[in-house]
Amino acid sequence: MRLRVEFTTEPFDLDEAPAHALVARQVVEAAELDAVDVGPFGNTAEGGSDAVLTAVDALLRSTLEAGATRITLQVNVVGEGEE
Repeated sequence: MRLRVEFTTEPFDLDEAPAHALVARQVVEAAELDAVDVGPFGNTAEGGSDAVLTAVDALLRSTLEAGATRITLQVNVVGEGEE
């Protein structure tokens, strides 16, 4: 099964990326995901279910530790099949 996660971390800072946003980028870029798109107002990552779920766990833990006060995420199934 393939999954796509879309997420944002808050609080926002339009002048400089906050520490939690930088940590989020590091987590998803280091994960074993097939596609990652990091933007100023939303981020997406896609891959096999194990890789996405592992990345989500690390994302939640790391960004909260780095000062995020809210993390909004959505996980969607985008395809079936072998991982």
